[in-house]
Amino acid sequence: MPARRHAPAGLTREAQVVVLARWPVPGRCKSRLAGGIGIARAAAVQQRLTEHTLAVAAQARASLALSVVVAVAGIGPVAAERWRWQLGCDRIVPQGAGGLGLRLQRQLRRALREGARRVVLVGSDLPEFCAADLLQAFAALERCDLVLGPACDGGYWLIGLTANHPVLFSGIAWGSDQVLRQTEQAASTLGLTVRRLACRQDLDRPGDLRRWR
Repeated sequence: MPARRHAPAGLTREAQVVVLARWPVPGRCKSRLAGGIGIARAAAVQQRLTEHTLAVAAQARASLALSVVVAVAGIGPVAAERWRWQLGCDRIVPQGAGGLGLRLQRQLRRALREGARRVVLVGSDLPEFCAADLLQAFAALERCDLVLGPACDGGYWLIGLTANHPVLFSGIAWGSDQVLRQTEQAASTLGLTVRRLACRQDLDRPGDLRRWR
């Protein structure tokens, strides 16, 4: 059996939140939003949303021993380390290649290898996201196997687990209104206990901005 990897310094806490984000520079993020408001404004929105998500994680950390990791796409390692200091997270890691399911599972496996017993993965495009959401998710993982934050479009904005179940991330019609339903069906097949959080609206398209103006 291979030796278990030691967690990097600062990541020995048993609860880890992983924020999936894109580097907020024009042309590298929010392509659907940029189609309506331009690449510069879309990047500014992405920056604000990412900062909001990290601020929420910091608030939750005041009540829970929590490691905060940002899994980023669209940025190199040197710039990523500079961005980590700006964001104030414990660590920044690459999302890596592949579709959403593969990237989610990669981050879950990494967190579990580092010693986390409860792992929550969350997006970075949630204006309504609050510290109570994170605290509820981690509390629920003390009693159930899977936590899901339903999105209004039929997907999910948060997933929390205590173990790796690859079937939850394969055979899912990512980007469709079937993501939540298919994930819960897979969980049922595995016999996992599931807890739902509140439904949230992603900010992903120009029309989504209307309610936040």
